[in-house]
Amino acid sequence: MDADRLLTRLNPAIAWVLTSRLHPLLSWGLMLVTVTGRGSGRVYTIPVGYQRERDAITVLVSRPSRKQWWRNYRERRPLVVHLRGRRLAAYAAVIPPGSVAFRAAIEGAVRRLPSLGRQFGIAYDRRTGLTEAQVRILTGTVAVVRIEPDETS
Repeated sequence: MDADRLLTRLNPAIAWVLTSRLHPLLSWGLMLVTVTGRGSGRVYTIPVGYQRERDAITVLVSRPSRKQWWRNYRERRPLVVHLRGRRLAAYAAVIPPGSVAFRAAIEGAVRRLPSLGRQFGIAYDRRTGLTEAQVRILTGTVAVVRIEPDETS
């Protein structure tokens, strides 16, 4: 069983920790997103890894062909996040693959956590940054979702 599938099985336990007083154990790198399916209207709450920026949160979706939740955000839509013990209303949108924003989001994430590159099939080097070949690989193997907290909530 690959790590992605194992983590999926652990989602209920991870969600429990992230909503409990024990959240500091995991909330440094994981948060919950509550997603409403565009077609089905069903509500899902799932843990995702994230990177915090000044005014936004970036989620790199590994193996996006296996996951559905991020597809609801091809256009900017509302969602709820549970981040570091707090529930926040937010808006999310997929960053178009191959765009300047896509590259910047991934570069920022792997610069902060270089080992993340291995999860996406690249060997990231802070000295050289992302190469064009690596960007091409990532364009096909990663979806990037930008989440902006709703300042009115």
